[in-house]
Amino acid sequence: MALQTLHLASAHAAGDPRIFQKECRTLARAGHRVGFVVPHTRDETRDGVRILSVPLPTSGRDRLTHTTRAVVRRALAEAEGPETVFHVHDAELLPLALGLALRGRRVVYDAHEDTPRQVQHWAWVPRALRPLVGGTYAALERVAGRRFAGIVAATPTIAARYPTATTALVRNFPELDAVGEGPPLAERPPVLAYVGALTRARGAEEMVRAVGRLPDALGARLELAGTCYPDTLAADLDALPGADRTDRLGYLDRPAVADLLARARVGLVPLHPTPQYLDAYPTKLFEYMAAGVPAVVSDLPLWRQMVEDAGCGLVVDPTDVQALADACERLLTDDALAARMGAAGREAAFARYAWAPEGERLLAFYDALAAGRPPGQPAP
Repeated sequence: MALQTLHLASAHAAGDPRIFQKECRTLARAGHRVGFVVPHTRDETRDGVRILSVPLPTSGRDRLTHTTRAVVRRALAEAEGPETVFHVHDAELLPLALGLALRGRRVVYDAHEDTPRQVQHWAWVPRALRPLVGGTYAALERVAGRRFAGIVAATPTIAARYPTATTALVRNFPELDAVGEGPPLAERPPVLAYVGALTRARGAEEMVRAVGRLPDALGARLELAGTCYPDTLAADLDALPGADRTDRLGYLDRPAVADLLARARVGLVPLHPTPQYLDAYPTKLFEYMAAGVPAVVSDLPLWRQMVEDAGCGLVVDPTDVQALADACERLLTDDALAARMGAAGREAAFARYAWAPEGERLLAFYDALAAGRPPGQPAP
């Protein structure tokens, strides 16, 4: 049975890799009627998914106070009836989503991140208030676990916070059919690539400083594909040693990301060892692996295990700029090592880290919703 599902996001873009590229398109291909309510410039239809726009926020405060309400209002206006599934993707929407659930609406919460942990590193939340804000989000998520029709969790650690039959684990692995191979690594320019949001906790400053320490003869450049948070970070990065070797590309759509990885020699994953990353799956690592690009990765226990098992890169202390630079230099100068790691990573990505099985879990979750049984409970 096909359902109408409306995906709600206030803090993501219309082309978001997890929400639009993977989940919405997977559901639409399976015959569900899919809408994505999101801040965007216009309504449009892509790959069978209706993009239902609300005004773009003018600031973080505007997003929290106006965009969240606009997203929910638009979703209610588009809902076809009581069977419509409201699939919520941002923790900041939880209070409004709980209101929908209390009014009898079917709500699914897609827990991308460990939000209570993340709050401890939100620069815009005063440090003294972070425990209170984190505790509030934790309480909201506990209530969501009891009131919502189901939870979709991006990692096993997040799923464990919702110990009910309504939780489905749908990991954020890449769509490998969208990842191609570029020319041999030795034939590419000495480009270091990073794909994702740019923050201090994600190693933005260390990456710029590291490229500045590479020998001039290498001619290496750092290409950063992502948006800076907060906005003031961009100016801070531009003032660092290494800024003259750095290109900030801004947000790139998926074809542009594929083009970047097809010319990159090394992919970077230098996220700091903060609590929200310790158990997270680094999606960018899987994208690099699928593209055959060797990686330099933070030395976190889970990530070290994945990198060593796959043989796809080097692990370093991400806060040690010289160690990061040395690892990049090694992969840029040792063509045989880089080629071996790139090939091993691509093989491992297709064998272990592909979206297709995760998409099947998402479809099974929706099949259960359509049949009126708890997601996770097998069909009779």
